[in-house]
Amino acid sequence: MLRFDIITIFPDMFKPMVNESILKRAQEKKKVAIYVHDLRDYTDDKKHRKVDDRPFGGGPGMVLMPQPLFDAVKAIKGRRRAKVIYTSPSGKPFSQFHAKHLTAAKNLIIICGHYEGIDERVRRHLVDEEISIGDYVLSGGEIPAMVIIDTITRLVPGVLGKKESLVRESFENNLLEGPQYTRPANFRGKKVPDVLLSGNHKTIATWHNLQALAKTREVRPDLLLKKGRM
Repeated sequence: MLRFDIITIFPDMFKPMVNESILKRAQEKKKVAIYVHDLRDYTDDKKHRKVDDRPFGGGPGMVLMPQPLFDAVKAIKGRRRAKVIYTSPSGKPFSQFHAKHLTAAKNLIIICGHYEGIDERVRRHLVDEEISIGDYVLSGGEIPAMVIIDTITRLVPGVLGKKESLVRESFENNLLEGPQYTRPANFRGKKVPDVLLSGNHKTIATWHNLQALAKTREVRPDLLLKKGRM
């Protein structure tokens, strides 16, 4: 079972996500376990539950202090082996390939960044990987943590109903997923391509591959450059 531990100052943000859809079913199947921890529970400041302070040297905003984060990771990790991830705009770009690599971990501890970030000593001495989900800035690391958890969970064997669901997804083999159609075959004069109604699985597979290639060339040509398929 893959275990996720999320360290955040806004734990209630995760309740709707972890209790719905695929993540809920994955936990019911005992494929993953998701625990959310309030960083304020680990601060030495029991009266005010303070976890942030002004940055040395001046500047705007606040910085998450090292003490609560070091103590939280130590308490959560215990004697287990775990990889500590920090969500940050300045981290390594997250990808499907990266997600597959992380499924091999037994325990992922995710620190949700906030304000102006975390004390650098946390990043240097506690964090194993710093991850970004895109070239933009969010108000906090909770949404990136949700993205990471959802992406990885879908890749855990037995979570999705059919293995084929993963094979033809976007970013497999550096291609985006092509168009999909369902019933009815004729909707108000707009028809499904004849090839999909032919019953010829080889021809249909070729059509899907060509459509995926065309869409990728139009929308994400950078993916094709990786494979030299331009």
